[in-house]
Parts: sequence; C-alpha cells; structure tokens
Amino acid sequence: MSSSPKYYDAAIIGAGAAGLMCAIEAAKRGKKVVVLEQADAPAEKIRISGGGRCNFTHLRAHSHNYLSQNPRFCISALKRYTPRDFVSMVERHKIAYHEKTEGQLFCDESAMDIIDMLLNELRDNGGELWLQTAITAITKNDAGFEITTTNETVNAKKVVIATGGLSIPKLGSPFAYETAKQFGHTITPMRAGLVPLTLSPDKLQALGLAGVSMQARVKVGKTKFEDGFLFTHRGLSGPAILQISNYWQMGQTLEIDLRPDMDLMEWFRAKRKTRQSLHTALFEILPRRLAEKIMAAQGLSAETNETKIADMSDVKIKGILSHIQPWSLIPDGTEGYRTAEVTLGGIDTKDISSQTFESQLCAGLYFVGEALDVTGWLGGYNFQWAWSSGWAAGQAI
Repeated sequence: MSSSPKYYDAAIIGAGAAGLMCAIEAAKRGKKVVVLEQADAPAEKIRISGGGRCNFTHLRAHSHNYLSQNPRFCISALKRYTPRDFVSMVERHKIAYHEKTEGQLFCDESAMDIIDMLLNELRDNGGELWLQTAITAITKNDAGFEITTTNETVNAKKVVIATGGLSIPKLGSPFAYETAKQFGHTITPMRAGLVPLTLSPDKLQALGLAGVSMQARVKVGKTKFEDGFLFTHRGLSGPAILQISNYWQMGQTLEIDLRPDMDLMEWFRAKRKTRQSLHTALFEILPRRLAEKIMAAQGLSAETNETKIADMSDVKIKGILSHIQPWSLIPDGTEGYRTAEVTLGGIDTKDISSQTFESQLCAGLYFVGEALDVTGWLGGYNFQWAWSSGWAAGQAI
C-alpha cells in the first residue's frame, strides 16, 4: 500500500454485522466507503453464531425485546429496517433458511452464506474492505477525520465505529468505548450478557448433575423465560439461563420450575390413587439422575425406598416439590465475557441520534451495533439490532 493518504466519504471501523450493513447502504447511495478491520477475516461473530448456521434474525423483534437505560432508543431503527427487510435480502441471494422456533431464522447450510452475501453486496456496490488494518489513532479536523492505521493513513468525512463489545475476548474489543470516551461520550455500566451462570464448588458437588437437560421456566423478579435448561460442570446454562442472565444480578434468587407444563401438586394427589412408589413416579416426569438427587435430598433412596405416594402427606410432597416447582437457588456468578454472547450496557445513547446514530458531541462520528447500550434477547434479536442500526447509519453518512 502507498503511504499517501486516501480520501473517503466514510470509513467504517469494524467488519462485523453492523459495520458491513452500514457500508453496504452507504455504498448503495453512491458514497465512497472503506471498511477497516484489524482481523484476518471479516464477520467472525457471524461465522461462529448459531452453531455455525447463524440465527440471523427474529421475525418478532420488537423494542420490548431489548434492554437499555433508554428503552425507546431502538424503536426508530427497528421500525425502519425490519426483520422482513433483511429476509428479503437473504431471499434475493437465494440463501436457504428455516424457522427453528418462535420466529428464529437460521441458515440451512452455513453462516458463511450470510457473510458471502454481505461481502458480495459491499463489493457489487463499490465498497472497499481492508483486513489486517488496526487503528492506532483517530483525530478530528476541518475536513472530517484522519485515521492512522498500521498500514496507512485514511481521511474520511465521516467515521462509523462498529467494533462490537467485550463478549468473546478473542473477538471482542474495547475500541468503541475508548473512542466514545475520547470524543466526550459516557459509558453505562457494563457486564456480560446472555451468559451461563456459575455455582460454588460445594453446590456443584451437591448437585452432581452435569449434562442433565430439560425444559424449564426460570424467573427472577417479574421476568421469566421458558426454554431449554442445562446443568453443567460449572453451573447452569441453556437458552432459559442465558435469557435470564440479562436480568439477574449478583445475590438474587432464581426460581426454577423444572416441569412448567404441569401442576405437580395436583399430579401427585392424583397419583395417590395408584399406590405407585415415589421413585417410579418421579422417574416418569424427571431425568433419572435428577429424580435420584431430589430423593436423596429428602433422605430417601431410589434403589431401596418403597415409599408409596398414597402414604405421603401434603407436607412431604411439598418437600419434594421444593426441588422442582419452583426450586429456589442463588447462583454465585456468571462465566463472564469468556462465554458471553453480548455485552450489557455500553455507550450511553443519550448523546446519540436514534435516527442517524450520529454523535451529538462530535459531528460526523457514528456508533452502531453492540457497543451501544442496547442489548437484545437470545434468538436473533442482536443480529437484527446490528442490521437495523447499521442500515440507519448507512442512510445518513
């Protein structure tokens, strides 16, 4: 590359979902754009998402599916660029996809189909992509911005920061937050989101249930989610736990219903007429290892105990049910950014335009995607935020 500065209408820093979408939309409008990415390959979070098949949107994405100190901030972008709009692009590129559950859309084949689609759109509209290009400095001047990189200097009228958050450290970066602070923005408190919860060694040893999974309803405060639930060698995981992790705070009690589809008290009372043994009944409704642990917690053995449900009082049955419906537990923490899918909190949106995503403190500077204080639920919501925020900024730069 030459050492002389190159001039662009816009430089987008970060070749993830939001950055590529922003660049595509600006290029469609005839803008000369370049995407600067420090990694060897673009869109790594897209590539690894959804087990390699990319849960690229959720058909029912709505503002109430997002957490933010300013819950109205996301409304405009989500309304102007909807899940159906992104699906139209997917269909135009003839990418096969399917609806897994409740509006969650996945590629039939590979997440690379989405990446290839975005890169083709960028190239076909005249946008440039520079890989292995780390940013060492951004300065504001009368003409816009000067961006110093490890390769050469770039001059751009406008700059979009789309480098994501802190989740998955090998892919995450504090760059967006550092740049925001450089230009006067504040950062709301941040923590790992959509993340497994951990238990102390004593609790793990007492449970001994790693690998056991089922459907469950998990609740903290007034918020609850019903989905897959998994015991792990570190604590608790599965979609229901990842969802509730966005709402759970250290020290709070989780209420976990391991059979949300049943009124177990009524079920046990009905079982009294059958003369069925307790362990046989529990094996009908719970994984065997879990049922054995629950009995052991009540001082009973599944192997030798022949306690009949008919002989059990309501008090004794409620003792059993306290480990099932609901089971109350205080987790000891989370697995942190190492396994988190998103970053909760981020750049305070009070100084960002919800229409254009331009900084109100520095003209020509824009922020999109995960780095902002907008975090979606599990299931394609965060990708839709990337598409919507990137699209909105792309109309403005």
